[in-house]
Amino acid sequence: MKVLIAPDKFKGSLTAMEVCNAIESGIHKFDASIETIKHPLADGGEGTLDILQNYFTLKTASVVVKDPLFRLTTATYKYNEDTAFIEMANASGLLLVEENERDCGNSTSFGTGQLILDAVKNGFHKIILFIGGSATNDGGIGMATALGYRFYSKEGEEIHPVGKELIHIESIDSGALSFSLNDVQFTVVCDVKNPLFGRNGAAYVYAAQKGASEDEIAQLDLGLRNFSHQVEQYLGQNIANLPGAGAAGGMGAGAVCFLNARMQSGIDFVMEQTGFDALVKNKIDLIITGEGSVDKQTIEGKVIKGISERANQNQIPFSILAGVVKDANLIEKNLKPYCVESIMELGVSVDDAIQNASSHLNEMSYLLIKSYCE
Repeated sequence: MKVLIAPDKFKGSLTAMEVCNAIESGIHKFDASIETIKHPLADGGEGTLDILQNYFTLKTASVVVKDPLFRLTTATYKYNEDTAFIEMANASGLLLVEENERDCGNSTSFGTGQLILDAVKNGFHKIILFIGGSATNDGGIGMATALGYRFYSKEGEEIHPVGKELIHIESIDSGALSFSLNDVQFTVVCDVKNPLFGRNGAAYVYAAQKGASEDEIAQLDLGLRNFSHQVEQYLGQNIANLPGAGAAGGMGAGAVCFLNARMQSGIDFVMEQTGFDALVKNKIDLIITGEGSVDKQTIEGKVIKGISERANQNQIPFSILAGVVKDANLIEKNLKPYCVESIMELGVSVDDAIQNASSHLNEMSYLLIKSYCE
């Protein structure tokens, strides 16, 4: 029997590889002769570069940049011979600000632009930008400002590149861009399909967790609408309904309109880079996947969604092990797993589920493989 173990991380608890190890241990506790293949995954958001380093060697570059609140910090990006891999969260991420400092109306993606500029200056002609986990809602104007774009109010004053100023943009000038977009190929990788604005857009869906009040969310949404209008007028691009435009506080839209980036699904990119599609052709009997929280967003483009598509295409049963499962009926109807199990169903506390996730996964995988084999 051959089991493919291919989870995402359990955020705040276990890395994807640690999840793999816990599941493998449970399987071998039942039957040490079962062949296991560990294939940790990510969906294109924060932590994706850590996953890619499991599969090929990347070097690290360090750059002093401005964090989401304009404080100096050291951020890194990865690179190989011809490509730079930049994770937005490293320079503009929510993890860089304390919970009581969260304020996406006054935060910026400027530091992400500084990482991009450093990669360009170092001669990289291919740049992969992973967006997710951002502290921002600025549509990418911070990133663009770092690269030479300028944004002006109706009074002709330059706009401070933060989310609350989007509503004041009246013109965009790309004349001082630091490099030619024809010289660099950008790909933006994200794990959500939200539009730029509206009830399913960047502000209404994500700004609350980044510190915005209800009134601020409404204003940020109006700002994103104005931003979209100005981009169409000055850059000739319609980004309003672009799937993924609302990712990372509108950075999805910003990458497309400011960098001419090609947008790609995060899980598709990671699976492509790590050779997952070839792996599932190799007589796999069962796939075990999982992530910390499984809910309705899981069916939009997360790791488990990508697993389900490939498992069903290749007629391989797959199971989901999670920290917590919400919308279970929706998951079962849309993804068709063999089973869905969660640590919280064991009746443990949240603290216990987080701190002892490895041992819980070990026991759950033992019972799962026992049930599957009987």
